[in-house]
Amino acid sequence: MELEKLTALQLADKIKKHEVSVLDGVKEVFSKIEEKDGRIHAYLDTYKKEAYARAKEVEKGIEDGTYTGPLAGVPIAIKDNICVQGKPTTCASKILEGFVPQYQADVISRLEKAGMIIIGKTNMDEFAMGSTTETSAYGITRNPWNTEHVPGGSSGGSCAAVAAGEAYLALGSDTGGSIRQPSSYCGVTGMKPTYGTVSRYGLVAYASSLDQIGPIGKDVADCAALLEVIASHDPKDSTSIDRKDLDFSSEMTDKITGMKFGVPKEYLSEGISPEVKDAFMETLKVLTQMGAIVEFFSVKTMEYMIPAYYIIASAEASSNLERFDGVKYGYRAKEYDGLHDMYKRTRTEGFGEEVKRRIMLGSFVLSSGYYDAYYLKALRTKALIKKEFDQAFGKYDVLLAPAAPYTAPKIGESLKDPMAMYLGDIYTVAVNLCGLPGITVPCGKDSAGLPIGIQMIGDCFMERKILRAAHAYESVRGDFGTPEEGGKRA
Repeated sequence: MELEKLTALQLADKIKKHEVSVLDGVKEVFSKIEEKDGRIHAYLDTYKKEAYARAKEVEKGIEDGTYTGPLAGVPIAIKDNICVQGKPTTCASKILEGFVPQYQADVISRLEKAGMIIIGKTNMDEFAMGSTTETSAYGITRNPWNTEHVPGGSSGGSCAAVAAGEAYLALGSDTGGSIRQPSSYCGVTGMKPTYGTVSRYGLVAYASSLDQIGPIGKDVADCAALLEVIASHDPKDSTSIDRKDLDFSSEMTDKITGMKFGVPKEYLSEGISPEVKDAFMETLKVLTQMGAIVEFFSVKTMEYMIPAYYIIASAEASSNLERFDGVKYGYRAKEYDGLHDMYKRTRTEGFGEEVKRRIMLGSFVLSSGYYDAYYLKALRTKALIKKEFDQAFGKYDVLLAPAAPYTAPKIGESLKDPMAMYLGDIYTVAVNLCGLPGITVPCGKDSAGLPIGIQMIGDCFMERKILRAAHAYESVRGDFGTPEEGGKRA
């Protein structure tokens, strides 16, 4: 039996039917990690001993009825900006060297209650600042479809792990597309829920008003099932919403007849790769053949999305990262002269170039002379963008967009031009600025065999609609394949 080809739900079903054991699934994941991760580097840390012990405990819990959920017994990887009690959390940064949290994220507690097994922590862009997983202080992650290319970012380690069969499921965080864009690059399915649906308690903050934890899986059904596990109201998170409509798996139908899809025509103008555009247009044809109504409309605020996003995100990052100063925990410079010199040397040595760039930008726009001119203006622009999307959802059930303007670039290309890397987020940042849910589903490959993803965006709290649309499209598209079947072997 080829366990690596099973989805998370299929594996859990076989465990319940006693066709395989919980330990079999865990062993399969670690065998893939041992076989591939020396080249891909999806993980920063793995918990083999603990996972084997946990597998036996979960097996017993399934037998006695303690764990009855649809994902009981499934191994899962965690992005390394989500705290697991007693395990190092680095955010892929030198400045958190040696930091071991004495508490854990709410999502981790919920995974454990569901009978899932944590395999380890995945690599990421430092403090989630980047789009390629090349800014990690602990080395780059490579794309399993072609190891000369990036996996995207900042949740590149989580997406690469799922794509390579090194995890059945993974958690990532999405601040401006950090789940959806690497999901597109790696040919997996990734989802950003409505802001406030998943607790941010235990997530190391980048931009607090934009960050959201979300699921990454092999298909839409796996993402829906994992979202049901992690979504909840958490009194420890002041932005957490008490929702009653958390039954996402019930929307796994194949019928989208009569659903209205809107496509912002500005998203298909200059800058998009011809191959990405062709795959996107072909997907629109498929949806139309399935009985959906697809229409183009105009988004007038598109040119302001990237500036507004990077001003707001950098401002919040500047504030959030102020706490990392070498005093209480993490890295501290070995040589310094007095307290202020210790701050300066610690932060100079501890932060990478991209993080420093965003801290400086954020500090600038928050300074007294520029606060009104930049930060307040960006907040007003964010409100205008939200208003325009609200108007669009008055007409359409789901909005469609490419997940990225091009397929995964080669390693080293993006870091040469940070501005070009920022502009690559053009299709994803509005979802975070507006607090909307979005999902990326693989929809094709380019001439080099690299995956292309389509993004489906819903109105606030309308995860069901985008899950339904994504699942329906997926059922017609059929099996997308794996890197071994369609890419350059990892």
